[in-house]
Amino acid sequence: MPEPHDLLRSLFQEAASTGQSRARCAPVELVARRGERLRRRRIATLAAGACLVFAGTGAAVAALLPGSPSTGVPAVTPSSPRPSAPPKPPKPVPTSPRSTSSATRTPVPGRTEPGTPPATAPPRTGQGAPGASATATHGTSPPSTAPPR
Repeated sequence: MPEPHDLLRSLFQEAASTGQSRARCAPVELVARRGERLRRRRIATLAAGACLVFAGTGAAVAALLPGSPSTGVPAVTPSSPRPSAPPKPPKPVPTSPRSTSSATRTPVPGRTEPGTPPATAPPRTGQGAPGASATATHGTSPPSTAPPR
């Protein structure tokens, strides 16, 4: 059974009657604008969804087709300059364990050591910087310390 003299209940009933007396319907133009705005949002959402589905399906079909070129990233981008090839290291020249100078070596007839020129080859001259040792003529010459001219 409800209590006959509840203060909170009587305040809520008074607020409800005040709200009903002040309530009015929204104008038709306002309701129409809200409806039109909602319709445009729905159409835009459906169009975006359709585009995403179409693009995803196209990408999946293109990836699954046999013989389609791969779309990998190139190793070098076209806008960057091509790197120059690194300089090749000089090949080491084997030396004989018996001697280090070609001037002190005596050739044995019919026998050649690996890495030595044949006995019939002319001697090498003019290689290396002035004052370079005899071992420098077998490989690459050391850099010159002479000032540039």
